This record gives sequence, structure tokens and C-alpha cells, in this order.
Amino acid sequence: RLSKPPSEFVIVGFPSLQPEYFHLVGWFFFFLYVTTVMGNLLLIVVFALEHSLQKPMYITMVSLALSDIGFTTVAVPKLIARYWWNDGSVGFHTCIFQQHMIHYFGSLNSLILLSMSLDRYLAICFPFRYPMLMTNRVMTSLTLSLWVVAHIFPGIATIRLTMMVFCGSNQIIQAFCDHTSLPLLICGDSSRQLSIGFIVAMFILNVPLAFIVFSYIWIIISIVRMSRGQGRMKTFSTCVTQGCILSIYYIPRFFVYAAPLFPNLKMTPDLRIATSLFYSLLPPLLNPFIYCLRTSEIKMILRRWIQKQNDITPKKSGQVVTVTVSN
Repeated sequence: RLSKPPSEFVIVGFPSLQPEYFHLVGWFFFFLYVTTVMGNLLLIVVFALEHSLQKPMYITMVSLALSDIGFTTVAVPKLIARYWWNDGSVGFHTCIFQQHMIHYFGSLNSLILLSMSLDRYLAICFPFRYPMLMTNRVMTSLTLSLWVVAHIFPGIATIRLTMMVFCGSNQIIQAFCDHTSLPLLICGDSSRQLSIGFIVAMFILNVPLAFIVFSYIWIIISIVRMSRGQGRMKTFSTCVTQGCILSIYYIPRFFVYAAPLFPNLKMTPDLRIATSLFYSLLPPLLNPFIYCLRTSEIKMILRRWIQKQNDITPKKSGQVVTVTVSN
């Protein structure tokens, strides 16, 4: 039994992965990280440059993009180092900080999705009062408050974790430090700590999800009652976009959290890690592409940018350019 915390932990990653595949896996996570960051940065740049997008709905999109960049930056670079340079060591306090930020951004994403559904609920169910109820100032204040509030539950868990005594192995059988792997390294029975973490995770996921489901039921009812077919399709298209984002965020998580409830469903360490990486890294990767492909305003802006770039591209030598002179 140790009287003080270990100086460092070692992130093992996939325990069954053979060393000859380390560089290939490292390159996979590198390209995933670059694509995720660049895609979400594109959304932020489009929002900053186009005043027509500076609306409450797009403020939540930018907030989600920033959160996705933050999460992948906290989680992925160390995983890349693990497989490129076989460097899985991470200092004790760095590991504690990483697990806090991992769960902070997870909580923040859940709250941002809640604010998205609130915005769509007010816009569709109360269209005449919406401009007064949900202004840019209101949404900005709400978004900033969510970025602060999201620290509460992960902060409590982090404080509790720093008070624990660690002993035995310092190897973390996971792709990053989180609240499901660190309690397994504490002295004594870790089941209580794991149970508290499970209850908190369910609360953070289910409370926003309950309101999201409630709001979308009323949204669907309002869409069905619409008289104009064109307006109905445009509204439905917006909801489908956010529905896709909600699905890839919530469904894989419930699969992982529900696995212990089924005794016959055994998850190997490799499968558990792969599943956690799937639901952690897939939404940040897909969100900007879903927005760009499903949101007509963003598609029109990107198309206009491409057209402008083509217009200012220098003509090839010898190409005849016709100039019309008006009288």
C-alpha cells in the first residue's frame, strides 16, 4: 500500500495489439485528429466571417465545434505518442487533469445538445415569440454558463479521486485517463467509486436526454400541424440534422453503459476500448460534415466561396478572355 500517489501512470491502449501495427494505428489516430480539428475549425471560420450565420442556432453549433476540438486535443495526442514512440507514460497530475477534462467535455457536449433542442423547440413551437425569447445575447449567455456549469460533476469526481490511495499496478488499460479506469488502481474495493461514477454519468446523460426527447415530440407535433409543405420540409430537414448528431452521441454510449446489465454480454478490454473510442471520437469527426451537408445555409456559403476562388484563379497562358465594354 502506497502512502503517496504514484509519480506516473502508463496508458496501455489496446492490450492485444501487436507492436508491428503500432505505427499504423498511430497514423490512423493522427489523421483522425487532424480531420476532426480542421473540420470543426472550418465551421468556426465560416461562422466568424459570415454575419448571416450569427444566429442562436449557429452559436450552439460553434460551441459544439469548440468543445469537440477541446475533447480530441485532450484525448488523442497522447494516444498518438503511445503508438508512434511507444510513450504511454503520463504524470500523476497530468492524468488526473486529463480524466477531468475528458468528462468535462463529455458533460459539456450533453448540455450543448440540450441547448440545441431548446432553441429548436422555441423556434418551431413558438415561432412568433422566438425572436424575443432567444436572442443572440441570450444564447451567448446560456452557452457561456454551460461551459462553467459543466465543470461541477467532473470537478467533484476529480477531487474525490485525488483523495484516494493508489497501490499496485500503475498501468491504465484504456486509451486515456478516465473515471472508469483510474478507480481500478486504488487500494481496496473500487466498486463504490465505479458505482458513483456510473450514477453521475447516467444523470448527466439522461436528464438532458429526457428534455431533448420531450422537446422533439412537441417539435414533430408542430411540424405535422404545419399547413405549408415547403415550410414543413425545411423545418423537418433542420431537425433531422440535429437528430443525426444526437443519435451518434447517445446510442453508442447507452450500449456501453448497458453492457454490464446483460450477464451474457462479455466485453474484452480491446472491445471496450474500441467502443469507448468510437462514441468519443466519431461525433466530433462527423459533426462538421453533417452540418455542411445537411444545413442549406452553410452549403450555399461554401459553394459561394468556392465560386469566388475559381473566379480569381489566374487564367492559363494563351487563354482568351472576353471583356465586354458598355457604352
